[in-house]
Amino acid sequence: MAAGHGGCQTAKGSVTGAGDPPLSALLSQALVAFTIEFDNEFEHRMPHRTTRYGGTPHGPWLTSMAMYLNCMRFVGDEGIRVGELVRRARTKTNFRGMARWGYVTIKPDPRDARPKPPASSKIVRSTENGRRARDTWAPLFAVIETRWRERFGEEQVEGLRNALRAVVRQFETPLPDSMPILGYGLFSAPLKVREAGQTEDAGDLPLACLLSRALLAFAMEFESEAKLSLAVCADLLRVLDEEGVRQRDLPLRSGVSKEAISVALGLVQKSGLATVGATVVRLTKKGREAQRRYEQLTRGIEESWRARFGVGKVRGLRNHLERLAGDGTATRSPLFGGLTPYPDGWRAKVHKPMTLPHYPMTLHRGGFPDGS
Repeated sequence: MAAGHGGCQTAKGSVTGAGDPPLSALLSQALVAFTIEFDNEFEHRMPHRTTRYGGTPHGPWLTSMAMYLNCMRFVGDEGIRVGELVRRARTKTNFRGMARWGYVTIKPDPRDARPKPPASSKIVRSTENGRRARDTWAPLFAVIETRWRERFGEEQVEGLRNALRAVVRQFETPLPDSMPILGYGLFSAPLKVREAGQTEDAGDLPLACLLSRALLAFAMEFESEAKLSLAVCADLLRVLDEEGVRQRDLPLRSGVSKEAISVALGLVQKSGLATVGATVVRLTKKGREAQRRYEQLTRGIEESWRARFGVGKVRGLRNHLERLAGDGTATRSPLFGGLTPYPDGWRAKVHKPMTLPHYPMTLHRGGFPDGS
């Protein structure tokens, strides 16, 4: 553990109490709630198709907000090179998926005479469905943020925006506007840094993008010191114990899909952190140590943020998030007030979530924040 991440002191000025969720969990719960509400509205407005829940036969396959932020927002009518899109997005997207799902075409540049041009020189162009989806996605950030202001109050939402800006503006590393698609080991994907000399102001970023940048910065610090990803620790290790938890209960306990849980289970089993039986998962002694490490490191990072960014700024951010997130559960979190899906939406046809994830499980499956 690096200097300055030595855990939370109990003296005056401490970060949190022993039972308080880490700042990363609060950021995740707000971001996931915003994303689900955003996705529900997109599904309602945009003709689409799904694997199991019907839709329009010739519509694009339904994807989440992340696929707009890391791909479609940069694909203008004239097209864009693959390498340029990644540079602008500062993170990789699922190019093959976006083509297969009907949003884009990816073809060699006919003006490139090289016998084997690199993949980064190929041209990405929107399909007709892709253009319609892009135009449907773009205004939804303001739509959902307006709903939040009406639901939670102008003072609360503006206070959260200001608190996020106060912290995000101090980050030295350029960050994307969405959580990256998780890579091998469910670690945050490497980022594409902008060229030297470029500047930006986070003031006008949508609320979802501010939340993403703050959470990703936290995750990058965690993963630079931990041997496990924040996604695995926050969404799986956190809910396990040595007595055993039924596998069927893990999605409800964690707030992420059974598919995402399956990937994470393979990782903890391979690392000797848990034993995975036919029906029950048990934390090993090594896993309990990793669980404690997760708790200590998240508290230590928040302590270091207070020192670097300002005690009042980080405390203010936590306070605003706590008012919105509550305990993160369906019965006691104000965020669940906007998560009721439209009757014809796919989320209306599956089990209702009981809690919001402590870290988004953004997978190649479509970028949904709970790994769906």
